[in-house]
Amino acid sequence: MKARAQISLLPDGKRLHLQDGPIDIVLEAFAGSTDEIRRAYRGAADRFTTVLDELCEELPLLRSPAGCAARKPNGMVARRMLSAVMPHAKEHFITPMAAVAGAVAEEILNAMTQMTHLARAYVNDGGDIALHMAPGETFAIAMINRPDRPSLFGALTLNASHPVRGIATSGWRGRSFSRGIADAVTVLASTASSADAAATVIANAVDLPGHPQIFRARACDLAPDSDLGEILVTTGLGNLTASEAAEALSRGEECARRLQSSGLIYATALHLNGSTRVVMPLETASMTAHCAKRNLSYA
Repeated sequence: MKARAQISLLPDGKRLHLQDGPIDIVLEAFAGSTDEIRRAYRGAADRFTTVLDELCEELPLLRSPAGCAARKPNGMVARRMLSAVMPHAKEHFITPMAAVAGAVAEEILNAMTQMTHLARAYVNDGGDIALHMAPGETFAIAMINRPDRPSLFGALTLNASHPVRGIATSGWRGRSFSRGIADAVTVLASTASSADAAATVIANAVDLPGHPQIFRARACDLAPDSDLGEILVTTGLGNLTASEAAEALSRGEECARRLQSSGLIYATALHLNGSTRVVMPLETASMTAHCAKRNLSYA
């Protein structure tokens, strides 16, 4: 095991913390015995120690626009990343890096479930979450309105019959750059990597191009190695009127509905300046009951 990777149980004795460079994961498994949980955690730790090196070996390729590279990546995580962003590549500038956190979470979860039978498990890679649920199991999910200053604005319960196994959040206040102005966009999808890619696309769409109260800079000026290069990303947001915020949210909602109709996402919640839009299948409208007194919209 490489000394660089930091792996330890958190003080509660239930959750495992994995950290290596920019990858920072908290995971938890639920099973019939502590031995099963130990085996799952051992599988996660063993796989985790190799992930960052594998990604670094292919960074130039992973920072290239999807579909433009002459070859496909070799690593399993890298292939997950590319597969997640390709459905968006024709209409949007996007690189495989848009799905890196979700793809890593998926890979670690896969390592856990291959080791033993688990009733439930989650792998949370900086807010992008891969889920495992055996038949009959459920997860309670909470949504935040700002990644930098989290407070809850909604909650829902997923059960194993739902197709959702991935959750991701994006927005200009988060740890990654965004071209839009959403405080937070939370996406539910079939996998964590596909949710990660879609959250990036939808958050970028929540925007008011040319608005004087939106402050931007070139991504390369903020981080020289950014995959976004000279593309302008949001660095600050001034005062918006209620109608302006509504217009920006409507742009994001339109994008989300297109992705939902294409089967790329299951549901999404968009948050900006205290207002929320929820795009969710009609048959699961009751899942948004905890978002009462918000501006809700159902697909």
